[in-house]
Amino acid sequence: AVLASFATSLAAAQPYQTDFPPEEFKARWAKVFDAIGRDAVAVVGGAPLTNGYQLPRQSNTFYYLSGIETPGAYLLLDGRSHRAVLHLPPRNERLERAEGKVLSAEDADRVRALTGVDEVRSTAAMTERWPLPDGPASAIYAESAPAEGHAQSRGELRAADAAIAADYWDGRLPRESRFAELLRIRHPGLAIKDLTPILDQLRSIKSSREIALVRRASQLAGRGLMEAMRSTEPGVLEYQLEAAARYVFLVNGARLDAYRSITASGTENINNMHYYRNSAQLRDGDLVLMDYAPDYHYYVSDIGRMWPVGGRYSSWQRELLQVVLEYRNAVLARIRPGVSAAAIQEEARLAMQPVLARTRFSKPAYQAAARKLVDTG
Repeated sequence: AVLASFATSLAAAQPYQTDFPPEEFKARWAKVFDAIGRDAVAVVGGAPLTNGYQLPRQSNTFYYLSGIETPGAYLLLDGRSHRAVLHLPPRNERLERAEGKVLSAEDADRVRALTGVDEVRSTAAMTERWPLPDGPASAIYAESAPAEGHAQSRGELRAADAAIAADYWDGRLPRESRFAELLRIRHPGLAIKDLTPILDQLRSIKSSREIALVRRASQLAGRGLMEAMRSTEPGVLEYQLEAAARYVFLVNGARLDAYRSITASGTENINNMHYYRNSAQLRDGDLVLMDYAPDYHYYVSDIGRMWPVGGRYSSWQRELLQVVLEYRNAVLARIRPGVSAAAIQEEARLAMQPVLARTRFSKPAYQAAARKLVDTG
């Protein structure tokens, strides 16, 4: 029945998302207009066409502002007129014959109705005067941060960009830097300002629809981990636990992973913070650490759990994990609106002092590790 329901949802697949109505995008644009002022424009580029047979995924910020997944799209938010103009590539008939419908510039009426944009134009109209074909502005806002896509984070992307820049035989600019460079070349003397802090601030506060998606992503992560726990026994390979969790994600509509699975067994593998090989065989007496979550409709979670391969914790494992659980509960109990993460951590640290004082640690190293956890978070 589960598979039949999933197949039905695939049969009804459409080239546009159904999680957000036009009104939600318009509310987001209004906040951008307020932030950039009445004399400036903001431009955001979407993800380019994939260079392989990966499942296409839009960048986070472009999806946040439009819901459009068509590769090679651009969005212009004009603070002068408070108009939103979406640029889409011309129809690629060969691609559509091979892969199915993709929204293009020829679908202007449909796209306006779906997204709420004021106008849809072709990317072919983006000449040297773009994004100011209708007159001057005081500034152009563009993103400085690298666009995050499937299983990507800003920190990892920046590290990769730095490695490319340091490569004597490469040295390419990041896509966002090249875009800003072209804006400066084509609009000399005009201020090119950073849109990233504005979008970061907007995205830090979630709407009710976004919260529902984050909650669903978290629920699926929990279900996936529980399926991995049920599949655990000596002799199983780490990636087989990953497969059990991934099945739960996929069958419930999460087509992609939030990040690559960390499925580590044994002390040596667990000590590698971002262990990814997932190829070791589980041994009785060892612990398993799984940190894995889905990308559900562009929203993700990050959940990790640890459990014993043989089904029972040893005395020293229970000793340490009990402190971890106490600290987790102390943190969760103090999360509330209007309080900073640093304040919550300090409150939890103080609450843990009696716990540390009454715990009989079997080794000084265990006590030191528990103290470090509580003091540093």
